[in-house]
Amino acid sequence: MQKDWLSLGLMSGTSGDGVDASIIRSNGIDKYELIKDKYFEYDSDIYKDIHNLKEKIHLSIHLKKFKNELDNLERKITIFHAKVISELNVTGDTIVGFHGQTIYHNAREKISKQLGNGKLLNQLTKKNIIFNFRNNDILNEGQGAPLAPVFHHLLAIQNKIKLPVCFLNIGGISNITIIKNKTDLNELESKDIGPGNCLIDSWVRKNSNKKFDADGKFASIGTRNEIIYEQAQELYMYQKNKKLTYDTNDFDISFIRGLSLEDGVTTLTDFTASILGEELSLSLNSYKDKINDILICGGGRKNKVLLKKIKNNLSQNLNMKLIDDYKINGDFIESQAFAFLAIRSVKKLPISFPKTTGCKSPSTGGELIKN
Repeated sequence: MQKDWLSLGLMSGTSGDGVDASIIRSNGIDKYELIKDKYFEYDSDIYKDIHNLKEKIHLSIHLKKFKNELDNLERKITIFHAKVISELNVTGDTIVGFHGQTIYHNAREKISKQLGNGKLLNQLTKKNIIFNFRNNDILNEGQGAPLAPVFHHLLAIQNKIKLPVCFLNIGGISNITIIKNKTDLNELESKDIGPGNCLIDSWVRKNSNKKFDADGKFASIGTRNEIIYEQAQELYMYQKNKKLTYDTNDFDISFIRGLSLEDGVTTLTDFTASILGEELSLSLNSYKDKINDILICGGGRKNKVLLKKIKNNLSQNLNMKLIDDYKINGDFIESQAFAFLAIRSVKKLPISFPKTTGCKSPSTGGELIKN
């Protein structure tokens, strides 16, 4: 009989607004039980520092140029995570899956930089910490992401979701996982398919005192600039390459300078939806077994205007459903995933596969700092 582990997953996504925390009990293989989900918002200084640095770091050389600022921010982020662990009052035998805050990701350069000091977090909390999840996959010629597919598979099986199925995660970047069958993890397929919230959020931050377009409010009242929209699509298609993963720095909002807040949001929402609709259609059209259902998770699922426009850009009739329809909170999929990945890491089980990250062979990952 497989041992069950208690694990706390801590995830700070590309929105950089806070930490999602999830405690689960799982054997790391074929079952899990959710104990608790909770969100912890970053203070304004950390939030501003994350986004200010993200705007400065576009090349790997910038990691050295801004090293002092990165080190200071990493310490702040680690201390914040320690306070989260303390507030959750987790039991002594709970392991911690610590993702950290991605500040730069470029798989071609074999670099994926997450801010978060696992050794310091271990010293502050006296907990077993698993961090640096992406490095081993990159060393095995993978892209280092996406890493959630093995957990998406468990979600589908445990919740008796009809297969084959496609998970669509709309975070800062959008990615998909295609689950074909119940047993073979090597048949999982995953990739990034384009921007998610990153363009819209960046424009809103720069042009208002808001962090994002809540419920698609701005997009619903603005007017799309047709010339800019068409130029952006042409530029995207010209620059498009066959990456499995993107960084938010792969996209920018310079092409909509001069628009009003609302018109900018509308144009960016339409642009994002057109890319996602096309990429979903291309990805799902190629399967022999018809995939009818797209299950949507991540913060972008709350933007009803974006979802409607994605649907309108699909080339075939597909059912877009919220993962919440299965009584699964779509805000905490990734934090639950990293709790699950932490258990698999301790057990030396693979967390990435050739068809999910492009790695040469199934790869375990994560660095353990023992208490």
